Amino acid sequence: MKDITYTIKFHSEWHCGSGLTSGSDLDALVVKDADGFPFVPGKTLKGLIKEAAVEMLQLKDEKPEKSDFIKGLFGYFDDKPANESKIHTKGTAFFGNAALSADLLKEAKEARLVDYFFRDVASTAIGDNGIAKEHSLRKMQTVIPCELVGTIFDVDEKFESDLKNCLKYIKCLGQNRNRGLGRCTFEVVEPKKEAKV
Repeated sequence: MKDITYTIKFHSEWHCGSGLTSGSDLDALVVKDADGFPFVPGKTLKGLIKEAAVEMLQLKDEKPEKSDFIKGLFGYFDDKPANESKIHTKGTAFFGNAALSADLLKEAKEARLVDYFFRDVASTAIGDNGIAKEHSLRKMQTVIPCELVGTIFDVDEKFESDLKNCLKYIKCLGQNRNRGLGRCTFEVVEPKKEAKV
């Protein structure tokens, strides 16, 4: 088993929702840590990476439900009939949160820059007459383009190559990714080799 560390480099603003609002001002807030800084939850990343794995298998005309990679890494439900309760077998990997690097977080805290990571974006629906539809104004909080670091723990080495390919496949993350938000690049951080003396 090994741990795989990666970076997520955002090329546009992004929104990973918390499910909360700020009352009458913002309809959707991003998820934040205890200090108010943005992060992407491990559960969200697990789902996104699994979605990439399924799409890649389907492109090769392979059945995702038969894949040892998906079963081993993400877990699976057993094949009991629908009228019986199914048992979920956990995958081996644990998906940690992706957050700002320790160095950037330290600098941002010291300089009190937390508020500068966020913007408020408004949108509205336009009717056939070219006029905004009544009660359609929505405001959401977004995060400026930045770089996050995440780790996937306890990856079986036989799945390492497939997992790295899944990370390369992902190009968008979060809400409104089909409307330009959340464009990103995942890049695996290879461990540094110690120099021989």
